[in-house]
Amino acid sequence: MKEIIAIIRPNKGKETKERLSENGFNSYSTMRVFGRGKERGLRYAKKVDGKEELGGMRFLPKRLFYIMAEDDDTKKIVEIIMKANKTGQYGDGKIFVIDIDRAVRIRTGEEGREALL
Repeated sequence: MKEIIAIIRPNKGKETKERLSENGFNSYSTMRVFGRGKERGLRYAKKVDGKEELGGMRFLPKRLFYIMAEDDDTKKIVEIIMKANKTGQYGDGKIFVIDIDRAVRIRTGEEGREALL
């Protein structure tokens, strides 16, 4: 089993959800988060009272997806997320794939693959 964590632009959340669902991947969790990459947020110069000042945001709004998947589905899910989110610009996001040793459904005690279905 794998855990797929995707950090994407907030305006791409709906498209990502639609593409995952179209391909039969309906189980995931999302949340709104703030973060920054190597660009260290958003910076810009602005004029205030005739003087140029630096402004910006240290942390940018993002959408975080958590997806638990079988090993065989991982590559396809990553491809779906990539297609839905790639603009070619800074800030498109990141995807992390992590091994999961065990999954248990609390209600029934089912483990492994059955816990994901």
